[in-house]
Amino acid sequence: MAQRDTRTDGPPNGAHPAGQSEQSGVKSARRAIDLIETFAANDMWLSLSDLHARTGFPRSSLHGLLRTLLEAGWLDTDPNTARYRLGVRALICGTAYLDRDPVVPYATEAIERLREQTGFTAHFARRDGAHVVYLETRESRRSTHLVSRVGRTLPAHATALGKALLAELTGEEIDALLTTPLRALTPATITSPEDLHRDLAATRERGYAAETEESGAGVRCVAAVVPYRIPATDAISCSMPVGEASDADAARVAELLIDTTAELGQQLRRAGIR
Repeated sequence: MAQRDTRTDGPPNGAHPAGQSEQSGVKSARRAIDLIETFAANDMWLSLSDLHARTGFPRSSLHGLLRTLLEAGWLDTDPNTARYRLGVRALICGTAYLDRDPVVPYATEAIERLREQTGFTAHFARRDGAHVVYLETRESRRSTHLVSRVGRTLPAHATALGKALLAELTGEEIDALLTTPLRALTPATITSPEDLHRDLAATRERGYAAETEESGAGVRCVAAVVPYRIPATDAISCSMPVGEASDADAARVAELLIDTTAELGQQLRRAGIR
């Protein structure tokens, strides 16, 4: 066990210098955020040993962080297995983000119209670094998908949504953003930076991104950015079952998607949303 520092050349009453105290507080806050993000990235209950292996944090620190987050409602625990998962506070804060984002109501109306016009599932997403986060989804009437995609995060290079947004960046910005090798979600996912740059060049030329079974088996997708920020941060896509959409169908949906995102961009700019 570490010995307590009993030197008397510091501040009275054992107080730490302001800078040291602040540094300790920042470190604890950073670790709490990393811990929450570790839970968000895993769809299972995690034990103390699991978290130690994933984060590298000392077990003594993990005990305190888990107790604090549990008491604050950010975590739930299974007393029978001593495992943890995200608690209801995570959902409340996530929902608050959507409730307060001025873009979401406009985007929701746009993807609802798109679904009605195409018959396919429509998504609205935002780029977060090298990933895209789904902020709203409207499922096809024929869809058997019962779990909401809102809040789901996927690698940008593996999705039409992400590729539409990556195409807004320069080659240098893209290389700085992505880590290699690029992670494959399916056998069709682009994993070569060179192949990705060629795909993004084609995206810029035609005005929309496209992928077939790169993010999920049996699904093809087209996406276009919402032009109200430079570079664009948001995009809308349509997902189509491979067996129900030919190349011509995908191109037709893409043209409608371009019109829809252009109109949405105009609405947001007129409303003063940046």
